[in-house]
Amino acid sequence: MSQQHVSVVFVVDDEQVISESLAIILRREGYNASYFTNPLDALEHMKISPPDLLISDVMMPEISGIELAIRVAEIYPRCKILLFSGQAGTTDLMNEAHSQGYRFQLLTKPVHPRQLLEEIAILQ
Repeated sequence: MSQQHVSVVFVVDDEQVISESLAIILRREGYNASYFTNPLDALEHMKISPPDLLISDVMMPEISGIELAIRVAEIYPRCKILLFSGQAGTTDLMNEAHSQGYRFQLLTKPVHPRQLLEEIAILQ
C-alpha cells in the first residue's frame, strides 16, 4: 500500500476503545497514527504536528466531528478528512456542512478495518 500522501493520521472518537483500536490498526499498516478521545485535544496537538489525515466520529461531546472537520479544513487545507458515524442525526449535520461548501466522506459504524484502509487508499 502506498502511503506517500498520508503518513500522519489523527483518529478522534470519544469512545477510547474505538479511537485506540483504529490507531493500532493504522500503525500496523505503517501509518504514524495518534488517537484522541476529545476533539479539542486533537486540535491542540495539530498545532505541534498537523496530520495528513483526520479520521473522526461525528457525534461527540464538546464539538461535533463535522465542526472539527470544518476547523481542520480551514486551518490545514491539505489535510484529508474521513468521518464515520452510527447516529441517525448525522444527516442533518452533513447537510449543514454541505450548505457551507464542505464535502466530507462519511462511513457508517461499525467500520471494518479493511473498509477503512480502502477508503484511506482512495483519499491518497
